[in-house]
Amino acid sequence: MPKILSLKEVVGKVTDGSRVMIGGFMTCGTPVNLVRELVKKGVRDLTVICNDTGLQGDGIGMLISADAVKHLIVSHIGTNPETGRKMIEGKIQVDLVPQGTLAERIRCAGAGLGGVLTPTGVGTIVAEGKEHVEVDGRTYLLEKPLPADFALIKAWKADRKGNLIYRKSTRNFNPLMAMAADCVIAEVEEIVEVGEIDPGEVVTPGIFIDFLTKGAN
Repeated sequence: MPKILSLKEVVGKVTDGSRVMIGGFMTCGTPVNLVRELVKKGVRDLTVICNDTGLQGDGIGMLISADAVKHLIVSHIGTNPETGRKMIEGKIQVDLVPQGTLAERIRCAGAGLGGVLTPTGVGTIVAEGKEHVEVDGRTYLLEKPLPADFALIKAWKADRKGNLIYRKSTRNFNPLMAMAADCVIAEVEEIVEVGEIDPGEVVTPGIFIDFLTKGAN
């Protein structure tokens, strides 16, 4: 059963230099209260795995503005010009990963797989330094699993055992990340008693969740 802590208490688990996954898509489904608390803590030198860096000053963009990130593994950064500027200035190392490949690499980490074969990126800069595998006459790239020390995820509702329900498109990367990190911290809007959630609505079972915290809607 996960521990239920305040935002400040749970963010205290994340240390400088950690490898952190953060859920969300254009701030939709991003645990913004956890991110804001990380900024308040003054954490530094994070490696952040995420789909995008939100908007300038919003979502994961708050970490970019606070100079908390040294390395990004991300699908795109176009919605936040500050990320691009800091990449060009050499202040942040950015690894751009095709979105589907990013999702699959995270899924592989959670499922205990050795990687995924994908044709995406063959013959482009994406393929540099990667193993090529031929299957039935077609060339694929071996994309390896992408695990993390921490996953910060956002859900709508949890029971006290950590079973999670997501609201519509806020689900996005969150369930995948919940399976792929050593320590999973879930920010939720509501915590209910065991038995108050329909088991058929649960997307992420509580066995994956280490800590729960309640954030504003």
